[in-house]
Amino acid sequence: MPKKKLTRSKLVKKLDNIFSQYIRLSNSVNDIAECVTCNKKDHWKKMQCGHFQSRKHYSTRWDERNVAVQCAGCNVFRYGEQFKFSLYLGVKLSEELLQKSRETVKFADVDLLEMIEHYSNKVKLLL
Repeated sequence: MPKKKLTRSKLVKKLDNIFSQYIRLSNSVNDIAECVTCNKKDHWKKMQCGHFQSRKHYSTRWDERNVAVQCAGCNVFRYGEQFKFSLYLGVKLSEELLQKSRETVKFADVDLLEMIEHYSNKVKLLL
């Protein structure tokens, strides 16, 4: 029986999930990750993948330079602590990501599938 084709929204959600898992895992030591904006430490599964430039910008949504581990307090309740996040990134990279976020990018479904496979393989290596 052929595999059912995933809808675009399901592809984006699947990529978001595996990308987040990769970012949190790759930035953990002995399964403990640290929030880049408040230094809280917890198991990587309890932390979040925070974005400097909002996820609404597809041009930077899956750019590894635009994301880092954050606790729920900073990422959700303090809206990502964007100023502190910019201090963590540095002026040059913050400005570069701001400019990149203003670009319009349209990923084809095949691009999303390739990124899902890429990050799935990276996660497998880390687990």
